[in-house]
Amino acid sequence: MDQTVFQGLQSMSEIEKKQHQDHRFVNDMPNAALDLNRTEVTGVPSLNNNYFFKYHSVYISKHNRFAPYPKHSHKFLELNYMLSGSCQQIVDGEKVALKEGDILMMNIGCSHSIAALGENDLLINLLFRDQSITFNLLNDIHSNNSLTYSFLSNISLGKKTERNYIIFPENRDIKKTMDSIIEEYYLQKPFSNSIIESYLDILISKILRHHPMPTVKLKNEQQQLVFKCLKQIDQNYKTITLAELAEDLGYNKEYLGNLIRKFTNSNFSDLKTKQRLIQANNLLVTSTLPVNNIIEEVGIKNKNFFYKKYQEFYGLSPSERRTDLFKRHSQL
Repeated sequence: MDQTVFQGLQSMSEIEKKQHQDHRFVNDMPNAALDLNRTEVTGVPSLNNNYFFKYHSVYISKHNRFAPYPKHSHKFLELNYMLSGSCQQIVDGEKVALKEGDILMMNIGCSHSIAALGENDLLINLLFRDQSITFNLLNDIHSNNSLTYSFLSNISLGKKTERNYIIFPENRDIKKTMDSIIEEYYLQKPFSNSIIESYLDILISKILRHHPMPTVKLKNEQQQLVFKCLKQIDQNYKTITLAELAEDLGYNKEYLGNLIRKFTNSNFSDLKTKQRLIQANNLLVTSTLPVNNIIEEVGIKNKNFFYKKYQEFYGLSPSERRTDLFKRHSQL
């Protein structure tokens, strides 16, 4: 890892200096970071998406050392990466120990508390932005992932997970990518946000490569058919219609639409729109194409519809997305 970044992470923050004195927890989260309604219902502090992800799809922070962190939960998917040293946590009531290089992946709603970290224990929190994330890792983290990849991930995880967390032991290949993400985040070079989002695809792919989830084979013809449908949406999201898809595959349009909804919990139109939005966002952050051209490029005809759906999916407007990127680049 870049030594400037590593040394910066090793240095004490203001909160760490206070916690180092008496080893008492100092709250580092303002009320704006809390979902007060959920906190009131569950009695466990719940962190809110909007505070962390107003402009970016990824949030990274170093966990403050020298004092225990109380039990809390979150409305997003979180990775805890043990950059150096070790730590002890209680995750959904179970004791968890992390050593250097380990990654703890936690689902939405997963609660955890963290024992006090020592001077050489560096724990990095990496948070993914999306209101609809479960363990549906791939398509819903605002990056380049395809619907097909998302569907396969859902199948491999059985849609519902018996556990709210997974631990991935240290792996040199995964560590290399994780360190690169952290470097990009803290060095803030031009186009760092776009590079981080691309690295996330690589990180998740490497996790699945080196730590494959227990897979479930496509059990029947219906699942295989839905897989074919999603592949077609991936490849032809600009122009494909349900009627054309049904004719191509030799099935009744209504039957195929109902089958897609059954296995994906989304209708054909919503899946196609989601894929278009993902591709539009890629163009927004990696090109200088005008927004109107991007809308046309991804196959959307109604501009008002695009702006509404983009705002709903990403939590900000296309212009806000680009303005923020340009501001960050101009400050470097």
